Amino acid sequence: MNSLSYGSLAQVLDKLHQGAEAADLDYTTEIMIEIEAAGGALEQVIAEKLAEERADYRKIYRDRADNYLAVSPAYGRFLYAIARACKATRIVEFGTSMGISTIYLAAALRDNGGGRLIGTELEHAKVARASANLDAAGLAGLVEIREGDALETLRDVDGNVDLLLIDGAFALYLPVLKLVEHRLRPGAVVLGENAFDPGYLDYVRNPANGYLSQPLPVDEGRGNEFTVRIA
Repeated sequence: MNSLSYGSLAQVLDKLHQGAEAADLDYTTEIMIEIEAAGGALEQVIAEKLAEERADYRKIYRDRADNYLAVSPAYGRFLYAIARACKATRIVEFGTSMGISTIYLAAALRDNGGGRLIGTELEHAKVARASANLDAAGLAGLVEIREGDALETLRDVDGNVDLLLIDGAFALYLPVLKLVEHRLRPGAVVLGENAFDPGYLDYVRNPANGYLSQPLPVDEGRGNEFTVRIA
């Protein structure tokens, strides 16, 4: 059974991806202009973004309240496939936004036989829109979206976690991972989408920290990292 291929779920995803492309066009153009102004030095632009977020990540993301900041269809299908492959029944997601990645993951939970996804989102309006999108996709009963700062909302995650998706403020990738780390079962998958923070990458790529990690060749250039908890 593959929920992505038929019915209202496929229609909802198609509509959301179209909306994301339109809503994020100006933001994408802005990033490309910044990279061009930096002489093509993506690393410099990333370093500047990280510095801005560390100064006030809440303001940065509240200024992007109308942007979807969504995963691509290809990455969404990868999320679904990984969640199916590891037979996930408990998923944590940092950065729900409008709920596109959440739909892919929740669809996998349903097709796995059921489970629970705990998401977190800073913006109240995005929580409302994500909830409506999940309801339209028929997946609301599998998802709990916690509104607020992830450093607070993810302090209490009961039970073992099979999959952790990190896709929010770049500066919070490592703090969020460490917050949930004690709940990751051996073999749990950690996916860092736009994982540009050198501190995060150094941590998950160091075997002494209990992970096996490498770049993910899906949407190359977006900094996707695939990590498995091995200890």
